[in-house]
Amino acid sequence: MNVDSKAFRRARVARDVRFDGRFFVGILSTKIYCRPSCPVPTVPDKNVRYFPTAAAATEAGFRPCMRCRPECSPGSPAWLGTPSTVSRALRLIGESGLEEGGVEGLAERLGVGSRHLRRLFIQHLGATPSTVAHTRRLQFAKRLIDETAM
Repeated sequence: MNVDSKAFRRARVARDVRFDGRFFVGILSTKIYCRPSCPVPTVPDKNVRYFPTAAAATEAGFRPCMRCRPECSPGSPAWLGTPSTVSRALRLIGESGLEEGGVEGLAERLGVGSRHLRRLFIQHLGATPSTVAHTRRLQFAKRLIDETAM
C-alpha cells in the first residue's frame, strides 16, 4: 500500500467530505463506486480500489452509487443531497405556492417523485409540502391584515 492509498483509506474510513471529488472508491465485490464520504458500511480493504476520477471508475466497469451520487458534479443539487432538494422546494413554494400542479407538479419540477418529496419534507421539516404551502399562505394573509388598511 503506497502513501496515497493510506491517505485515501483514512479519508474513506473517516468519511471525510473534504476528499469528495478528489478521488473515488470502487467496491470490487459490487462493482459500484462511491465518494469517500458515502454513508454505506465500510468494506474491507481487499475489496476496494481507488480512482482519480468518476470517469476512470466508469471506464473500469463500475457503476455509480445511488446513495452518494458520485457521478454528479460537486456543488450540484444531486451532490448536496436531500437538504438541497428541500430548500429548492421551499424556494419554489415561496415563489408560486403549489398552484402549478400541486405537490406532483412541484416534485416533477425538482426531478423527484411526489412520495419521496413528501417523505423529505416530513424528515427535514416535520410537515408535508401541502401543509407548508398552506401555512405560508396563512402567514401572508395575516401580514396583509396587520400591515394594510382594509
